[in-house]
Amino acid sequence: MPKALVVYATRSNQTKGIGELIAEGLRTSGVDVTVLSVQEFDKGGVDPQDFDAVVLGSATYHGEMMQPMKTFLFKLEQYDLKGKVGGAFGAFGWSGEAPGRIFETMKNIYLMDMVSGPLKLKSSALSGGVQMAQRYGQEIAQKLKVAASS
Repeated sequence: MPKALVVYATRSNQTKGIGELIAEGLRTSGVDVTVLSVQEFDKGGVDPQDFDAVVLGSATYHGEMMQPMKTFLFKLEQYDLKGKVGGAFGAFGWSGEAPGRIFETMKNIYLMDMVSGPLKLKSSALSGGVQMAQRYGQEIAQKLKVAASS
């Protein structure tokens, strides 16, 4: 069974909720998922290299991703994530830059096999957000299946 790691930074739990919905979409597609906040990841014991997919999320505040996610992205450079399936997501109030910046870092710095694009939602509760987040998880799961068959 493929394994996915979802790590998020949140301030008001909107990004956490989106990450949990992405995890639901992954699970319904037969993927074993671990969901952690950046702080929980920092407590140790988790190696991203042990996962087939890594999905990262951060809320956007004042046009920036949250500082804990910025720091986490620097920490991830010590791991070999090349070729692993990846996705990026986040909640936002006005502008929503964080998921795109995370996505580009994963694609261009870590050289991961990214899905079609980042998922940006104001809230998982608005405008079909639940279904969008679950479908994003299913898209990641589908990419895992394609990667496993090649």
